[in-house]
Amino acid sequence: MITIAKYNQDNQPDSKEEKDIIQFLFQELEQYGDPEHQIQKAADYALGRDGKPGGWIFVAKENDQIVSATIINETGMSEYIPENILVYIATDRNQRGKGIGKKIIQEVITHTKGDIALHVDKENPARKLYERLGFTTPFLEMRLNKKA
Repeated sequence: MITIAKYNQDNQPDSKEEKDIIQFLFQELEQYGDPEHQIQKAADYALGRDGKPGGWIFVAKENDQIVSATIINETGMSEYIPENILVYIATDRNQRGKGIGKKIIQEVITHTKGDIALHVDKENPARKLYERLGFTTPFLEMRLNKKA
């Protein structure tokens, strides 16, 4: 049975759980991920640390093992920028295709207030799931990487 824990600035995971979530996301995001320290920054933001607006961390577990996790950051904006950004989401590679990703995204949709944006690689097979759940691609994102 899949259970979903919800964490935010009022209900934070203990340090071991948080470390497990960060490591899980790092491992399961594979080529679509970021270094652990960047995932930790997104988690800190979601948990409202250092005066950040906050957000959510959702963790799906089966038999006390993480099978999916997501981090959502609140933007503190509305009407012109979505109020939430789904920063990271991953499902255990051995559990994909079982509806766990869909279930955790439905929890995100239910518990967040306002619109939700996410960035997805155009080649990522999860893109089809996001589209089935109502996400659209109305814009082309362009970035200037000033470090390059």
